[in-house]
Amino acid sequence: MNQESKKPAKLQAVKGMNDFLPEEGGLLQALEEHLHDWLAAYGYRNIRTPVLEQTALFRRGIGEVTDIVEKEMFSFTDRLNGDELTMRPEFTAGIVRATVEHSLLYNGPQRVFSMGPVFRHERPQRGRYRQFHQIDVEALGFAGPDVDAELIVMLKRLWDDLKLTDVRLELNTLGSPAERLAHRAALIKYFEAHADQLDEDAKRRLHSNPLRILDTKNPAMQALVNDAPRLAEHLGSESKQHFEDLQDYLRDAGIAYTINPRLVRGLDYYNLTVFEWITDQLGAQGTICGGGRYDGLIELFGGKSEPAVGFAIGVERLLDLVKQTGALDGAGSCDVYVVHQAGEAKKAARRAFTLAEQLRSTGLDVVLHCGGGSFKSQMKKADASGAEFALIIGDDELAAGEVTLKPLRGDAAQVRLPMAEAAARIIDNLSEELES
Repeated sequence: MNQESKKPAKLQAVKGMNDFLPEEGGLLQALEEHLHDWLAAYGYRNIRTPVLEQTALFRRGIGEVTDIVEKEMFSFTDRLNGDELTMRPEFTAGIVRATVEHSLLYNGPQRVFSMGPVFRHERPQRGRYRQFHQIDVEALGFAGPDVDAELIVMLKRLWDDLKLTDVRLELNTLGSPAERLAHRAALIKYFEAHADQLDEDAKRRLHSNPLRILDTKNPAMQALVNDAPRLAEHLGSESKQHFEDLQDYLRDAGIAYTINPRLVRGLDYYNLTVFEWITDQLGAQGTICGGGRYDGLIELFGGKSEPAVGFAIGVERLLDLVKQTGALDGAGSCDVYVVHQAGEAKKAARRAFTLAEQLRSTGLDVVLHCGGGSFKSQMKKADASGAEFALIIGDDELAAGEVTLKPLRGDAAQVRLPMAEAAARIIDNLSEELES
């Protein structure tokens, strides 16, 4: 057996679960930082819930007859105690569970958000992965259409900040639970009369969740679905008023939208307002954000009846759009790159190590060259780092107790100065650049 055959096989990531390498990871970090600032501007605070939850949580919250619960959840039995557990396929159910468990609304409504990975077992393609990331935003304890409108308006601000232009808003209302029941009965009666035109998926959902038939992607059923009874025919005055008031707020804010009566979302817990932001820049996976109102979910999880509304953004899809606009810089540049050249004693390298820490203590971002190399190769790496300055310590500088400060951007000349003055000089120069 030759040596080559003894090499272990390469291990690869699980299909549909992707790595973020440094370049893309830097852009993701820049996006997350922007999102934190955006959410803080509207008074939202961070909440974090476990990746693993009881499977029953999602069955009760999302709905037994939904694609997520029926087909897409990563579920397993805990071999230690027999618990049925699921890796979260979305955030809302876990956040509502935490809200009830910890009496989060005891002192009044809460605006919260969470970011992180979610998991769905589906066929990977562009914009649709088995592990992906969401930004989830929830306004808990707020009943009025003003909060629905605020969520939509804040999303429009985000799209503008990120220079996204090809994004459109679709709206619908699902009414109250009683109105949905009346619509459900009308749908069952209608589809039963046309049972010969239903595909297998529609037949399976006919008596369990007929509203989801309206969301079919089967071209052969589009005409049938278009003629189906509309929920609007069953809405009462309060539901209609909520929807009209929401539209008034959006018109006041200059937000364009389209009413899509077939927009139902894929989760059972929605009522009244539902919405999606859609783009044509991502191929088939065009929805980048979806949400709506879910006033009955907190009570369904054992809490006191409270209203709630929220949305989720697909991070990978948003990141794809941000790459196209170039609105964020994820290069991760530093302020100073420390270069050192020395003889046998390597005193310059040791002095550079200590000086880099001193510079960091002043608040500067500093990369210290490690691993040796020629002066020329070190300067190439300094320039590629995106640093504003290279700080050079060689034998001559070491003997004189000085450093050479070389600007890497612009036309300024390099200077020699005492080591003790390096940090102040760099900070002064950076401040001047910011002011100009």
